[in-house]
Amino acid sequence: MNDSIWNKTLLSIKNIIDPLPFNTWFSNIEFIDIQDDKLRLCVPYLLYKTHIEQNYKEIIIDNFNNNSSFKINDIIFILKENLNEILDKEKEKIEPKDDVDKYKPKKAINSNLNKNYTFDTFVVGESNKFAQAAALAVAENPGKMYNPLFIYGNSGLGKTHLMHAIGNYIEEKHKKRVLYVTCDQFLEDFMGLSRKNNINNNNLDYMEFFKSKYRDIDVLIIDDIQFLGGATASQQEFFHTFNNLHNDSKQIIVSSDRSPDDLKFLEDRLRTRFCWGLQVDIAPPEFELKVAIIRKKLNGEKLKINDDVINFIASNVGNDVRQLEGSITRLIAYSVIMGVNNPTLEFAMEALKEFTKKTSGTDQNNIRRIQKSVANFYKISYEDIKSNKRPPNIAIPRQVAMYLCRKLTNESFERIGIEFGGKNHATVMHSCNKIETSLKSNMELKEAIIHIEQELK
Repeated sequence: MNDSIWNKTLLSIKNIIDPLPFNTWFSNIEFIDIQDDKLRLCVPYLLYKTHIEQNYKEIIIDNFNNNSSFKINDIIFILKENLNEILDKEKEKIEPKDDVDKYKPKKAINSNLNKNYTFDTFVVGESNKFAQAAALAVAENPGKMYNPLFIYGNSGLGKTHLMHAIGNYIEEKHKKRVLYVTCDQFLEDFMGLSRKNNINNNNLDYMEFFKSKYRDIDVLIIDDIQFLGGATASQQEFFHTFNNLHNDSKQIIVSSDRSPDDLKFLEDRLRTRFCWGLQVDIAPPEFELKVAIIRKKLNGEKLKINDDVINFIASNVGNDVRQLEGSITRLIAYSVIMGVNNPTLEFAMEALKEFTKKTSGTDQNNIRRIQKSVANFYKISYEDIKSNKRPPNIAIPRQVAMYLCRKLTNESFERIGIEFGGKNHATVMHSCNKIETSLKSNMELKEAIIHIEQELK
């Protein structure tokens, strides 16, 4: 019956949107079922889920409700690769023997969440939009979409902000029990309670108290998991905690400064479990994202800061969000103390000289500057360098620019790719290898690169 309603819904939608988008996005959607007031649909890839949610979700809900006697209020999109696992878990899940237990109020816990870290306050750009979309998907469907969600990247790029945002969203929208802890806190709890359990002669079982704290919850968020390495007993306890939560379809969110494959000091069984769900990385912010972060930080401030100052800060202050926000705090404080309401570029340079001094060595040849130098040399536009155009007069300069970015900066292939219009790791690596090979026999190319490098000095 519900399947037939879905078919009618598709026919209705087909009549109101163009054939090309309908065939592209709707021909691969599969009806699963309806749970409460939510329609569950299966899509082949994450791209489909993201695009349909952003562009067609309301259309689907409206047309489904027009063809059905009962109404839905939301849609849950499930990736095809995860469908069988999700359905199998739902079949195996054992309901409590005593139905009364379902309705017992759960004891409130201290979630440790920072209420200022939300999705609304998270600034999205090319370097973090995938991580933000994944975090929001988990927040909307905790325990059902990506479990665990593993977020990794260098310090100061927004991992902690996203984790708190997930927790705050789940607490507000789903009324679930969330616990956020750092890995250090987990270790301190485990080691401290273990010692108490060994030396205390009364009947209190402190280990049971520990297990209750970390298992009698709906969502566990643990930050900086890389610090778990080296403590065998703690790894074993976390392994059992992970299994207990995952088996009960409780959401687990983990962050680290490196990918699971690079956590060599953790046991294989833990690293394997971190790969069960979705792994997302956050790269250093690109220039445009830095500008957006600065503007958001300045929003509501009485200080009037012009574009030259903003661009200077974005180009010269570090490669992480914390340094960026710290520089703005410094500039605001310096302006207030000096009685300046409209700081000039020279004033900002003086106020932030300690910030720019720390990063001048690495920022001297930043990606944006290299791109512009290469574009000028080959007499093409800066936009062409970052585009997907393939004519040789553009493709070769783009490869040269990627090669020089890799040679003259400390940036990763991923970071460089982001600054070239979202190119992937393999494309940047291929470009660099191609230029290196050509340099062995192409003297004209070699002279061009030497000239550009001299211009950059």
